[in-house]
Amino acid sequence: MLIGLTYNLRSEYLSRGFTAEQVAEFDCEETVDALDAALTRGGHDVVRIGNLESLMARLLNGERWELVFNIAEGLNGAGREAQIPALLDAFGIPHTFSDTEVLAVALDKSLTNAVMKSHGVPVADSAVVRTMSDCARVSLEYPLFAKPVAEGTSRGITAMSLIHDPQELTRYCHSALATFKQPVLVERYLPGREFTVGMLGNGEDAQVLGVMEVVLLEQADASGYTYDNKQQYENRVDYRIVDEPEVAQVAKQAWGALNCLDAGRVDIRMDAAGKPHFLEVNPLAGLNPSYSDLCILCRLQGLSYDWLITSIVDSACQRRQNQSPDS
Repeated sequence: MLIGLTYNLRSEYLSRGFTAEQVAEFDCEETVDALDAALTRGGHDVVRIGNLESLMARLLNGERWELVFNIAEGLNGAGREAQIPALLDAFGIPHTFSDTEVLAVALDKSLTNAVMKSHGVPVADSAVVRTMSDCARVSLEYPLFAKPVAEGTSRGITAMSLIHDPQELTRYCHSALATFKQPVLVERYLPGREFTVGMLGNGEDAQVLGVMEVVLLEQADASGYTYDNKQQYENRVDYRIVDEPEVAQVAKQAWGALNCLDAGRVDIRMDAAGKPHFLEVNPLAGLNPSYSDLCILCRLQGLSYDWLITSIVDSACQRRQNQSPDS
């Protein structure tokens, strides 16, 4: 099969003057090389396309592929993860991972929470701060946890995200609104254990690959899985596969509620009573073989990188076959 590979290469944007944190979601050469190699070992012919601009140029030049394996996070706007899938949809080219509307909604954590609540998925009570005047209208019981509403890779989640009083809320929101130019999601703080759950497949056939607990070590920020903790995971975080059926069930329920496709992760955190609550879903999970959470989870489960990539392609191809008028 001829497979195109779309991605945002971190080094390209760093050379254009972006900061390391601004491009934290983008991929490195190691990830692109690993994907290319895994797809090639799977018997496919791989064409490295690159970012949205490169894809546009190739499409206008008449190039086509049987499938596009898309890991591009996008650069601008709250719908940035959906931009390449939308363009591929317009040209009738199938791609891996969730549909355009799912990627657009999932990046906005407040919209995702609304979907989850409508499907009965347990979610912490929350409020959205769009301007500083909204801080005074937050009526949730402290402590709270705050983060930008549409960021990934824990960008904007710091030790300041754990909030104990209105003054701390004002301080965090002032900084986050100025830095990220987007609303802040403020949630009731869940003080319990934190997990990320690997998901594979679609609809009723979707399966839980495993439940991985994120255990913060002594030198980590104790408030949660912050940006610094994630960036320095080797010294701050211990990952453990655990048997938590209720966590797995919440993750599968959340995956189905948003109609996520092929593969990804669902993040879960427990409240003080040990009840799991949905945190967020990542339908375009990182695929670096060394440090991405989904790949770590698979490795701890004895599942190889090649198996994961092949399974994602197989899932996308099965969806395409099921959607065919001849099927």
